[in-house]
Amino acid sequence: MSKFPKHAGQSNKRSDTWETPGGQVEEGEPLDKAVCREILEETGIVILPIEITGVYYNATKHLLSVVFRAKYVSGDIKIQPEEIKEAKFIQLTEENIDRYITRPHMKSRTIDCMKAKNFVPYETWDVDPYNLLGRLF
Repeated sequence: MSKFPKHAGQSNKRSDTWETPGGQVEEGEPLDKAVCREILEETGIVILPIEITGVYYNATKHLLSVVFRAKYVSGDIKIQPEEIKEAKFIQLTEENIDRYITRPHMKSRTIDCMKAKNFVPYETWDVDPYNLLGRLF
């Protein structure tokens, strides 16, 4: 079992699901620095990235997502209300994941992260409706 910081909704648009904080890499910014910055900006938590657990492609919006496993370093959760409706640490398992994560592509990323053991899975999705186009592992 792993602890994950979760939040509900970017700009309160996704209050039906809990998901890990995320965002975009700024031009010239290393991925590991981007994940640290985004987590800090959205939650007030300082993390140390440990490994990449997955690389995913959204074919509809042409977005590449990289998922990291990270270690908590310091800080208390302080949400940014313009971005996040709620944030807290939860004990997430495969048994309870459906109560928290409702979007199928985010659920598969989270399960991959929980199970990762020296591999980096890759998925490509169409969305609206959700359709898994390919998966390498």
